[in-house]
Amino acid sequence: MSWLPDDFVHPVYTPVPDTGLHLRPIREADTALDYPAVMGSRERLWGIFGPAWSWPKESMTFEEDRLDLLRHEKEIAAHQSFNYALLDEEETAILGCVYIDPPERTGSDGEVAWWVVDDLVGSEVEQALDALVPQWIAADWPFRRPRFLGRDIDWQDWLALPPIS
Repeated sequence: MSWLPDDFVHPVYTPVPDTGLHLRPIREADTALDYPAVMGSRERLWGIFGPAWSWPKESMTFEEDRLDLLRHEKEIAAHQSFNYALLDEEETAILGCVYIDPPERTGSDGEVAWWVVDDLVGSEVEQALDALVPQWIAADWPFRRPRFLGRDIDWQDWLALPPIS
């Protein structure tokens, strides 16, 4: 059984209100924008995602990032999971990402996490993304019990939940 309805169509462009930024599915072709965003914020991102996802490794290469984005692009096409890039209007910079995944732990029907680059932590952009994501998930995604990782449950509590078998 799929984690999404068969007729679900995922959003392809979502504006972030009052920012001039938007979300769209990430692609392999975004590697030149993604790699500096991730590696420029790597230490903080590892502190958030490292214990659960072992990402992003300090030694991650451009090629490893490219392969990771190719995997994400294929997963999006197959509706297995979704990675949305936060981009400026001209798509010259990735400023963060939103991940929408099938549940790994009991108690939800979708797991959502997101981040912004270090330069935007605490900014109006981060606040706008923080406000948008739960509203977007409620309006455009078919979840009844989404879980917002690191937001409505901290990562340690999430890791302590029973895995879905």
